[in-house]
Amino acid sequence: MQATDAIGTTLSHSGAISLVPTLLVLIIAIWIKRPIEALLAGAIAGIIMLNGTASVGAFADIALRTLQDDDLAWIILVCGGMGSLIGLFIRTGSLHAFMDKVTGRVTTRFGALMATWLMGVALFVDDYLNSITVGAAMRRITDKFKISREMLAYVIDSTAAPISVIIPISTWAVFFGTILVDVGMAEEGQGVMAYISGIPYMLYPWIAVIMVPLVAAGKIPLFGPMKAAEARAAAGHCIPPGAEHIHKAHLALQERSGVEKKISLFLLPMLALVALTIYFDLEFLRATIATLALTVFAVLSLRILDLHDTFDTVIEGFKTMIEPLAIIFAAYMLKDVNGSLGLTSYILELTQPFMTAQTLPFIVFGVMGLIAFATGSSWGMFVIALPIIAELAIATDANIPLIIGATLSASTFGSHACLYADATVLTAQSCGCTSIQHALTQLPFAILAALISLLGFAILA
Repeated sequence: MQATDAIGTTLSHSGAISLVPTLLVLIIAIWIKRPIEALLAGAIAGIIMLNGTASVGAFADIALRTLQDDDLAWIILVCGGMGSLIGLFIRTGSLHAFMDKVTGRVTTRFGALMATWLMGVALFVDDYLNSITVGAAMRRITDKFKISREMLAYVIDSTAAPISVIIPISTWAVFFGTILVDVGMAEEGQGVMAYISGIPYMLYPWIAVIMVPLVAAGKIPLFGPMKAAEARAAAGHCIPPGAEHIHKAHLALQERSGVEKKISLFLLPMLALVALTIYFDLEFLRATIATLALTVFAVLSLRILDLHDTFDTVIEGFKTMIEPLAIIFAAYMLKDVNGSLGLTSYILELTQPFMTAQTLPFIVFGVMGLIAFATGSSWGMFVIALPIIAELAIATDANIPLIIGATLSASTFGSHACLYADATVLTAQSCGCTSIQHALTQLPFAILAALISLLGFAILA
């Protein structure tokens, strides 16, 4: 189906049936509390809708096309490299040395949560760096204070993407700055400056980050599944039932007996990773590869591990990322199917008649945030949606920085709240709970932040 809106943009979609695969995923994921089966079921349903009797061949074609996706390849290499780096930190005892240092300074439950939050703020250059590293560094410390792994994951995930969004020296600023130029919302070479102009209006990231200390201090009381998770942890069970396999995978990497623990071997690579990300124009993959190579060189040069032990650890670290990467692969298959069905275009077509200069920020955040939450595509879908949003903003003479703020708020909400978004999956893995356990305990707080943001956009418009 094709429809042409008031500003002449042609939207191709399959109509209301384009909603079916994503709705199926959400229902199954909540029902069985496992994401990968739900994602595959949704993708298969969409493939059957599109291809009928030719679905087996289409499934193979989409699986192959997904594996060839540049963004997915980037995620696999970054996450695998970060897994290897964390593995070396554990094996050499440097992560243990860091945790001992922090434990000596942290004396309360609130202090443990704030140390987690501050470490997340410090690692602002990329949300993947944040999600993977902070969980590995802090889970033993938070266990000491009987903090549930779900609460640890909430603190990290509520800092990772939001802080990367509102500090413009990050991979988010580069990605969205480029798109803003492409769609005409910024002049050539001014994409990041246009992005910066929207930072004061990125309500959801600001609220999500600020809520963390308030929740940690009890100013915002615990409710819903998080309250139950914290009660379980207070009874001495920090790891949730059903996440034992993740804990077992973490235990597969152990500190080498008799190793001399050097905290510098954790701190210097982390500082190097941040510095190299900035040096490589915020290209996090290059920074990850360079940091891993330098860390391997340091480990071998200092004779902390021998050659075989070092590279065995690199491989074992990569292997800890296999399960989350499998979930992300299934999510990318669903993304491909939703793109073919025209899900984003269909929803935009439904809402365009209601978009004016006054309603546009409210609708952009509400509708695009809902799509990002349902699809798990916090970046990819905006490549489709932003050209349409840009034309509407220009045609209605809307406040461009406010629209940018609403768009980035929607993207952040999707990354933060979706049950199977890559950030959700990676944070859960590093903290030691399943992605569904993390998502369902975090969701009430994410919805609260979203409702406050919606009110804010209504007032600002």
